[in-house]
Amino acid sequence: MIRPFAAALLLPAAAIAVPSPVIAQARSISASDKAQGAQANPQLLAEFGGRYNGPQAAYVEQVGKRVAVQSGLSNAQGDFTVALLNSPVENAFAIPGGYIYVTRQLLALMNSEAELASVMGHEVGHVAARHSAGRQRTSSIGSVLAGVVGAVAGNSTFGRLASAGARNVAQLYTLKYGRDQEYAADALGVRYIAAAGYNPYAASDMLEQLGAASSLTARVSGQDANAVPGWASTHPNSRERVIRARQLAQQTGRPASPVVQDTVFLRRLDGLVYDDDPSRGVIDDQTFRHPVMRLRFTAPTGYRLANGSNAVTVVGSGGQAQFKAAAATSDLPAFITQQFRTLGANTAPVAQTGRANGIEYAWSTIRANANGQAVDASLVAYRFPTATYFWTIITPAGRGIAPFNSLIASVAPISAAEAGEIRGKRLRIVTIKAGDTIDSVSRRMAYDDFQRDRFLTLNGLEANARLSPGMLVKIVTAG
Repeated sequence: MIRPFAAALLLPAAAIAVPSPVIAQARSISASDKAQGAQANPQLLAEFGGRYNGPQAAYVEQVGKRVAVQSGLSNAQGDFTVALLNSPVENAFAIPGGYIYVTRQLLALMNSEAELASVMGHEVGHVAARHSAGRQRTSSIGSVLAGVVGAVAGNSTFGRLASAGARNVAQLYTLKYGRDQEYAADALGVRYIAAAGYNPYAASDMLEQLGAASSLTARVSGQDANAVPGWASTHPNSRERVIRARQLAQQTGRPASPVVQDTVFLRRLDGLVYDDDPSRGVIDDQTFRHPVMRLRFTAPTGYRLANGSNAVTVVGSGGQAQFKAAAATSDLPAFITQQFRTLGANTAPVAQTGRANGIEYAWSTIRANANGQAVDASLVAYRFPTATYFWTIITPAGRGIAPFNSLIASVAPISAAEAGEIRGKRLRIVTIKAGDTIDSVSRRMAYDDFQRDRFLTLNGLEANARLSPGMLVKIVTAG
């Protein structure tokens, strides 16, 4: 999700000069802003899994509104809509019209209410400074496929989407900010949380925490952290930002206070759903399983899976693929032809058929062009009793579906018993007892790999930290 900042706060505050950012005066929420926000809000909720309905939602709303009114956009808390999103991706954003969002996965990474406030303040800062005017919405892989197919078919509307989305495999709405915009939003965010009564140093703490999470994500996935959909992909980060945020806190005139664990905040997190919502399918290592669809598949080694609200994305060095559902059909070749037509292609080769794990499937590939480079665009569809499941795949020209052969062959039904065994994960707050160590507690993390690293990152602890009796820590458990 972000990059490491292990030594960032070891430097003196004067190490980097912090110029006063050029920030536009916040404009009150206009009728046009409200209309645009109200139109986008349902789409964003759907893209990010909808509202999370756990007890933490009301708390996040309370904190978000407390910070938002410091922005100058409105003095009335009722003019802001704050949503905790049911998403396994660490992300946060705000849009014009007074809408603020944070995902439950990012909430789980936080260790204090002030850190939560700092994220909210930063995102509202982007809106107050009108940074959205320079942002572009990128596309899902479905739009990418539409773009490359459209380029071949001569459809200019689809063709324009290709350059916008070809390098982004996230199924989420992702909006990119530049360095200067990040600095400006950091300055505003620190100002807002200080005015709201929070510790302004929490902003630098949160950035450092995000950096540690990014480093872990990169190591776990074996990929560059920026390739992971989430906060880092939309908010360029750097070591200097951590230092700058600390200097901004110093400029408020408030001294850095000793670190005291926010036990009230941590207890509020107990029971929060973590990683995938089991009702929407779960990813374990390289395998995706869905209890309602009653199916599973396994991504090739080295490829990364991302579970979205309406699709699963698989990406790696050989290409990218997206798995979706459609109404049941008995004619898979006709279904593939229709899908290509929907995406802008007038013709496609006759689909070939096959069978895997007792399931009939069909596939077809066309040559397309994306950003001046030839690619293969493929569709693979499976006939299940109650639905048609299909892959849309983009690979280098001449490769067809070959890089994803093992993935395609791995799609299989699961029994009702197997579906009933699919369990998600939850965040639990536990109290350290005498004799507990980082190693002993981290072994309780519901993962087969990186248990110690995950525990340290989740709790914002250094590798040589000592656990003391009575201390609260977060662990991730099954169920």
